[in-house]
Amino acid sequence: MTRMDGDLAKAFWVAAPGIGEIRTEPVPAPGAGEVIVQARFSGVSRGTEVLVFRGGVPASERGRMRAPFQQGDFSGPVKYGYASVGRVVDGPSALAGRDVFCLYPHQSRYVVPASAVRPLPDGVPAARAVLAANLETAVNAVWDADVRPGDRVAVVGAGTVGCLAAWLAGRIPGCEVQLVDVQAAREDVATRLGVSFAMPDDARREADVVLHASATAAGLATALDLAGFEATVLEASWYGDAVPAVPLGGAFHSRRLVLRSTQVGHVAPAQRARWSTARRLDFALRLLAAPELDALITSEGPLEELPATMAQLAADPRGALLHRIRYD
Repeated sequence: MTRMDGDLAKAFWVAAPGIGEIRTEPVPAPGAGEVIVQARFSGVSRGTEVLVFRGGVPASERGRMRAPFQQGDFSGPVKYGYASVGRVVDGPSALAGRDVFCLYPHQSRYVVPASAVRPLPDGVPAARAVLAANLETAVNAVWDADVRPGDRVAVVGAGTVGCLAAWLAGRIPGCEVQLVDVQAAREDVATRLGVSFAMPDDARREADVVLHASATAAGLATALDLAGFEATVLEASWYGDAVPAVPLGGAFHSRRLVLRSTQVGHVAPAQRARWSTARRLDFALRLLAAPELDALITSEGPLEELPATMAQLAADPRGALLHRIRYD
């Protein structure tokens, strides 16, 4: 299957804050060193994409928050996303016919440099590979948190990144990992990921490491409360243009807590001398051979429904974990 003249693709655009639409656009002919990818699935990276959808990217961050193949500008019209899985239908023989992951927006067919796609490892199904970008973020967060064997780890916020970080930490020998969330229904997901679960009022205190991923001021307050003496609280949430209250009174200073940020745009400092972003993404893709991660994909629908779905996700912060888009 190769490109034909007049090829058209369907793509999701944020036309204006809170308004999504499906647009039809031409697929250019590939140049030297480029591939055509026919999308099979893509995933909504809920936290960031909902902020983009509602126009919540602050002016100071609009340059830094651009996705690799973004078109348009914040706060719209903009084509944004970075979790596409598809099949190479035209390109070098080493890639032709292979399923690949690409940091591309939600679009049915597209042309990118061959270097921008990562072949899926054996044993990783295309339908699960939509988690790759979120898992790469979680890997970087666990590196930044410096989780060590035997640590008591609390992860506050059972969204996709929080669940993935808890799953990763739970695979480190001897770590006691507790996933903390205000939704009791998340306990089933925690069980499938092999970690314990607690509501905030029942969560274990004196954690060695706390990773916060709820993107709420209440969640951050819980994270600080759960940290033990001289523990690190790693802030993995991105609040966009919101200004959360940070409770730095009380015992914050007497317990000598460390509040540290993490962001996937740069490899964690401890790994940066040897790890490129490509190596980190390849590692995340290999980890997706684990079937229990299917628990994080909790809804699915066709591309044509994405404008309505994004509006629902923006209106219901306690809804689906990762929403998967299907391209028929």
